[in-house]
Parts: sequence; structure tokens; C-alpha cells
Amino acid sequence: MRVVAPLILALFLLLGLRFSSIAQETEKKLLEIKIQTSAQCGMCKTRIEKAMAYEKGVKSATLDTKDAVLTVEYKNWKTTAEDIRKAISLVGYDADTIPADAKAYGKLPACCKKPDDPAHKEMEE
Repeated sequence: MRVVAPLILALFLLLGLRFSSIAQETEKKLLEIKIQTSAQCGMCKTRIEKAMAYEKGVKSATLDTKDAVLTVEYKNWKTTAEDIRKAISLVGYDADTIPADAKAYGKLPACCKKPDDPAHKEMEE
């Protein structure tokens, strides 16, 4: 009986470690979010998608220019949805409830400005 107790304890410890590593693996996963932006045109699409390519933890980002929604697939253990929204803001665009950084917005081309901005001009084709 004295030999069996340590073996049972060792078995429980090994099982506990295994379940712990399984739990950690399931927490590390790719998540997808959709973010409403203030993007206006193809130049906006290029600018935002390029910025997301440099954002830590972002696996992919695609902007639908028709509805200005950015779909981002990201590693939840490397970044957060809030960090992604802040990164979009720092490029000069609104990201859901986070407004565009004023300095970055000021540097955007006229076609990328918001339609209610007097500086906004439609892109010439």
C-alpha cells in the first residue's frame, strides 16, 4: 500500500499537467473580428491592409470598400481587438467607436477624407 500511494499521486500529477497543456492550447487560437472603418476608396484599402500586415499578431486583413468593413484574423495570444482598432486609428481612420487619430487623418489624401469633411474630394477616374 505504501508503494501504491506515491504511484497514484504521480499519475494524478501527470494527468493534471496534460490537461493543463490542453487547456492552454485551446486558449491559443485565431479569432476573427469585423471592424467598421471610415475608409472611402481603394487607396484606403491599400493603406489599412498594409498597416495591418505590420501589426503584431494579425494573420490577415481584408477591407471591403463597399461597406468599409475590415475583416481581421488575428492570434489572440499576441494582440487584442482593441489594439487592432487603435492601430487603424493611428493610420487615420475610424475603427468602430475609436475615432481616427487627428494627425494621421490630416495626412490622408482628399479622396480618403470623410464625405462630410470639406477637404474631401472624389477620386478622379
